[in-house]
Parts: sequence; structure tokens; C-alpha cells
Amino acid sequence: MHSRYTTDGDTMKKRQSFDKAFKAKVVLEALREEVTLQEIAKKYEVHPNQISLWKKLAIENLPELFERPNRKSEGERQAGEHYDEALKTLGAMKIENEFLKKKYKQLYGTDPF
Repeated sequence: MHSRYTTDGDTMKKRQSFDKAFKAKVVLEALREEVTLQEIAKKYEVHPNQISLWKKLAIENLPELFERPNRKSEGERQAGEHYDEALKTLGAMKIENEFLKKKYKQLYGTDPF
């Protein structure tokens, strides 16, 4: 079980959390590679491993920045195709149902319901 608190001798202190603007600033500095990760970590009081993790995450997600905002993801496209197929099936079933109601009325002289 992970705790949100870390022990520091006899005192307990709350785990740090950083906002996205701070993370972006630190990662940008790390990507510039003008100073070492250790120097950046000391400057911002963040563990070097944390900076490496943020940097890796930023690099992995960079391609999404250049994706067209109105472009549909593969999942959205497939969901749209399934929706269209369901509408076609529903329409065909409705036509078939109306046909069967009409034939029932012709055969038995009354509405089926």
C-alpha cells in the first residue's frame, strides 16, 4: 500500500504534487540539455528520476500536439462505423416489421396488436 505521506525521521510530511505549468517548465529546461538533470533537480528541488520520467512522457506525447484537432481517433471512427451499421439494421428491421404488419392485416383482417 502506498502512502501519500513520507516519513522523515520522527515527522511526517505530505508528498509533493506539482502543477502542469511547473512540470512543463522543468521538462523544457531538461530538453534543452544546457545543464545536467542533477543541476535542474537541485534548482527545482525535484528528484532527477522524476524529471527523467516527465521528460520521457513529454517526448512520447509530442506527436499529439501536431495532430489536427478535428481528426477522429481510430476508436471514434470505428464507433461511428458501428453506429451507422446499427442504424442500417434498425431501418431494415423497421421496414420488415411494417411489411409483416401489412401482410398480417391482409391475411387476418385485423391489426396484429
